[in-house]
Amino acid sequence: MKDINAQEYAELIKSDSPVVIDFHATWCGPCKVLSPILEELSDEVDGVEFVKLDVDQHPEIAGANGVMGVPTVVMLKGGEVKERFVGVQPKEIIKDKVSALI
Repeated sequence: MKDINAQEYAELIKSDSPVVIDFHATWCGPCKVLSPILEELSDEVDGVEFVKLDVDQHPEIAGANGVMGVPTVVMLKGGEVKERFVGVQPKEIIKDKVSALI
């Protein structure tokens, strides 16, 4: 999963393709638990782009997305938020949510 910058984020939210954004922080313990789950899903699910965005490096983007805690996962399709959750969830539940985007 790629760690994106503000310019890449601006391009992604214009995309019609499904995108999963993991808003994370390097110091966040639960983020370290969630990251490998999302990495696995990025290999298993075709047609969805998985990316990470560091909230400490991009607080304005995190704020614009209503991120109050990390990890927060925002799922977009056609530039519109379709699903979001905060914290770590089981892989199967996340996979169901991601699959619903396709």
